[in-house]
Amino acid sequence: MKSFLNQLNLKGHLLTAISYLIPVVCGAGFMIAIGMALGGDSSADLTKAGYSFWDVLATLGGLGLGMLPVVIATGIAYSIADKPGIAPGLVIGLTANAVGSGFIGGLIGGFLAGYLVVLIIKYIKMPNWAKGLMPMLVIPFIASLIGGLIMVYVIGAPITQFTHMLTEYLQSLSGTSKLIYGIIIGVLASVDYGGPINKTVFAFVLTLQAQGIHEPITALIVVNTATPIGFALAYWVGRLLRKNIYKKVEVETLKTAFPMGIIEIVEGVLPIVLNDIIRCVIATGIGGAVGGAISMVMNADSKVPFGGMLAIPTMSHPLGFVIAILANVLVTAVVLVILKKPVNESEEMVSEIEEEDIELGDLKVY
Repeated sequence: MKSFLNQLNLKGHLLTAISYLIPVVCGAGFMIAIGMALGGDSSADLTKAGYSFWDVLATLGGLGLGMLPVVIATGIAYSIADKPGIAPGLVIGLTANAVGSGFIGGLIGGFLAGYLVVLIIKYIKMPNWAKGLMPMLVIPFIASLIGGLIMVYVIGAPITQFTHMLTEYLQSLSGTSKLIYGIIIGVLASVDYGGPINKTVFAFVLTLQAQGIHEPITALIVVNTATPIGFALAYWVGRLLRKNIYKKVEVETLKTAFPMGIIEIVEGVLPIVLNDIIRCVIATGIGGAVGGAISMVMNADSKVPFGGMLAIPTMSHPLGFVIAILANVLVTAVVLVILKKPVNESEEMVSEIEEEDIELGDLKVY
């Protein structure tokens, strides 16, 4: 059973699809965040006169985010079956949207489409004169038909019922439960800096947001935004305490990581993290737990799944978001300063001199 599941590579296909999904989330998330921040309405009717430029921006972003079930279905089907998986993935993703099974429906529909295509290619054999019809007609028609019917008549309703139950359960959570969920989301999202764990958490909280539960994804936004800013604050806290924790090259890295953090791009700190993984992971894990917990308890609720500080205008409880960010940043910075060893400036200078002394003439080929 285990080897069979390994062959299916479910996690690998999901992560591949999420990597296709994130640019859509970023692009559409920025548009709706900017549009709503400047007075736009994501439900504006663009077929009638009277809409503003910001209405257009917000509406385009909303339409993009509404296509996420289709994008995840298409991405998974493509990852499993390559190009033949695209058309069935698209159709079954749209079907998931149509029956109201949302992001979870799109996710399951993607696996359904991909493996249907694999089975069709393996078991349906065409005569030589008709082989050209396989990729153009046979595969997309049969896979879309079977997958679409299964989504409508078999799995669509149970998935919809499950998502409703999940939504009601999460909406009924009390303060203590929210605190625990916030800590879990914060820790998991903060320990691999946009890696597979972070992406898995993203897929989960995005699923919840598709059901109208915005607090979990806001906790993720808090962590992804606060982590690079915490690294930058740690530099100044260290200077204040006369403890130099960064090498010169790492300080240069901070100059790009900080603005990237403002818009929720956490990967900018990776060059620093890789030089001191354990201490950095501990610091960001503790900071993420604090930020995630505060965000959940204070009901910070971003209506967009991405954007960092740009997401603030979409929230009905922005104060909770700001407090969570500040706490996350401060804790991350303080723990980093405590844990990291001071950089020996004399050793760093010697290292730089040795690097400068390397000349092409000194290199020999044996």
